[in-house]
Amino acid sequence: MSAKYPIVAVTGSSGAGTSSTRWLFAKAFTQLGLRAALVDGDSFHAYDREQMRAVLERARIRGENFSHFGPAANLWDRLEALFRDFGEKGTGSVRSYLHTEEEARQAGLPVGTFTPWAPLPAGTQVLFYEGLHGGVVTDEYDIAGRADLLVGMTPTVNLEWIQKVRRDTDDRGYDAQEVMRTILRRMPDYAQYIAPQFSRTDVNFQRVPLVDTSNPFTLQDIPAAEESLLVIHVNPRGRLPVDPSTGLRAGFDELLAGVHGAFRSRPDTLVVPGEHMAQAMEQVLVPALDRLAAGRK
Repeated sequence: MSAKYPIVAVTGSSGAGTSSTRWLFAKAFTQLGLRAALVDGDSFHAYDREQMRAVLERARIRGENFSHFGPAANLWDRLEALFRDFGEKGTGSVRSYLHTEEEARQAGLPVGTFTPWAPLPAGTQVLFYEGLHGGVVTDEYDIAGRADLLVGMTPTVNLEWIQKVRRDTDDRGYDAQEVMRTILRRMPDYAQYIAPQFSRTDVNFQRVPLVDTSNPFTLQDIPAAEESLLVIHVNPRGRLPVDPSTGLRAGFDELLAGVHGAFRSRPDTLVVPGEHMAQAMEQVLVPALDRLAAGRK
């Protein structure tokens, strides 16, 4: 990790918890004195909300598979160009997707649309991406290879679906059966483009529920943190630093010593009670961010 312009990518499917990591990285970047630019993966979708509805309807009529998980619905060429340009020169073009009425009001544009492309803010020292495709590799694109730190957020599949059903019914007004049809429609792209990313990450954080989630397609409460375990898996070939005094990945020894109930299930895997998720992520990731900050110098 010696890039002058480092790129940190947090990748995971919708509802996986990628957004909840923003505060941790924002805090860490501030403490390290790094000016970070946040890149929302949704801003690299190819279609705005109304366009996407029309494209989905055409795909449904033709019996074609089409989803936000796959290449046809995204601008992976522009995302890879952003990673390349920032990593090499500290430059790049970005835009925002306007998810809410408040965001749209501030931008003076309709909700569900994009702001115009614009240069990254002057003086940006680190690029922070969070979204669906930070670890994508295809015959045409290698987005994963341009990240200096790649983090996966991967709840178990049933928990991921429970979170999506709850979010889409509460926040977007869908019914549970409509959300289920969306999940099924996206499954081929999930298997081909989303899941393989987690074999390329430096570390994965996977929340595992300790309550019955057998039928994720019914509307139900999302298991609380204290009803979960957090499984932290470090890629043996990844870039997280090792503590030379213990041979453990940096942060593992502190968690084993300081968190009641933490244990190693494998040499490269740590299990932590879910209520300690924030502490665990901070202790594992901050040493890697320290190295990124030192590499810039």
